[in-house]
Amino acid sequence: MKNTDISFDSLGLRPELLSAIASLGYTSPTPIQAEAIPVIFEGCDLLAGAQTGTGKTAAFALPIVQMLAETTPAEKRRKPRALVLVPTRELAAQVSDEMNRFARRLSLRSTMIYGGVTIQAQIERLHRGVDIVVATPGRLLDHAERGTIDLSRIKFLVLDEADRMLDLGFIDDIKKVAEYLPAKHQALLFSATYSQNIKQLADQLLDQPKRVEVARRTLTAEAVTQAVYQVERSRKREMLSFLIRKNGWNQVLVFTRTRYGADKLTEELLFDGIKAAAIHSNKSQSIRTRTLAEFKQGLFRVLVATDVAARGLDIERLPHVINYDLPQVPEDYVHRIGRTGRAGEEGIALSLVSQEEQILLAAIEKLVKQSIPRQSLAEFPQYAVRRTVKAKEGKLAKEQAKPKKTEIKAATPKRKKVVPERPAPKTGRRGQRTGR
Repeated sequence: MKNTDISFDSLGLRPELLSAIASLGYTSPTPIQAEAIPVIFEGCDLLAGAQTGTGKTAAFALPIVQMLAETTPAEKRRKPRALVLVPTRELAAQVSDEMNRFARRLSLRSTMIYGGVTIQAQIERLHRGVDIVVATPGRLLDHAERGTIDLSRIKFLVLDEADRMLDLGFIDDIKKVAEYLPAKHQALLFSATYSQNIKQLADQLLDQPKRVEVARRTLTAEAVTQAVYQVERSRKREMLSFLIRKNGWNQVLVFTRTRYGADKLTEELLFDGIKAAAIHSNKSQSIRTRTLAEFKQGLFRVLVATDVAARGLDIERLPHVINYDLPQVPEDYVHRIGRTGRAGEEGIALSLVSQEEQILLAAIEKLVKQSIPRQSLAEFPQYAVRRTVKAKEGKLAKEQAKPKKTEIKAATPKRKKVVPERPAPKTGRRGQRTGR
């Protein structure tokens, strides 16, 4: 939702940044940008909550880049002055890309640090000097403990998707990172959802923060049309293939609960003639990056992902998200379907729910404070049932066509046991038997 009462010009941004914003096609700030940017310019700590896909990254990137540019150090080998912590590699790449769009206009250097890739290349970039670091907590601590990064000059600390970092167990790493920072710095905490744990983290890391919350905390984006198909677990794959084929969908993001489930579903979709690929934490970062790029280019129709991709996947105008498995944590449902319906675009989010998942569905509906519409299975044709039955009949016929073990045994003639003849005993010179 755009804020038509405020323009980017009125936020006090430099011409270079206004030009960068215009080149991206943005005409007016989103509500979170309109409210957060002035607070950051004031130098206050900030606790911000907004729905995913509402422009949180630009809300902190624009003012930070501008304030860093106004105090660019003279030395060639720069040390980091802004640190953005994110939960996943994908989100690190997304945030770093957006930071670079603005930083380049003001001759600032930015880099990203995360695991799954060689650390030496990151060390070399840090040695050349950077102004902004976007990092996952674990790899950042590796650098801090090695002494390959100096965080003593950090002026801005941003915790992006803080609730997800807590879900992934990064709370201790975040506290350790804070120990490397100078006592005086501006801290900004952004979160798509808000909980008691987030409040406790804010109390520990923020100093009398101003609070900005532009949307109700746990509601999903209004631009996303949600629906539930209640289907047997054994028939989910058939339902997924049917929906993709019937509706002619060419770009679908599908979420599974496990890495094994993602790989298995990908194989089954390929067997159905639907081009698909999987992305999860067992894949190397280079493969994940290439797979995501190919999906964006439309080289295959379905990207199957685990929750590692629920945050950080920025796919422009992604039309469809399907929950093949419901998440164990209700908040993850909000983040998953937040991959569609971004920046005012419309999207569709469907969930295939088995009987065993009804408890999870009830928890999600309680969180989002609404009943998700149920879709009828009447349009799900019986051919899928016949195909399944036919496959079973074919398998049974194949088994019946095989000769049984008893038949094989009866048809095979018994072999007589051949007893070799014993050789004649040897005799000595005088005709006497000799023994050994």
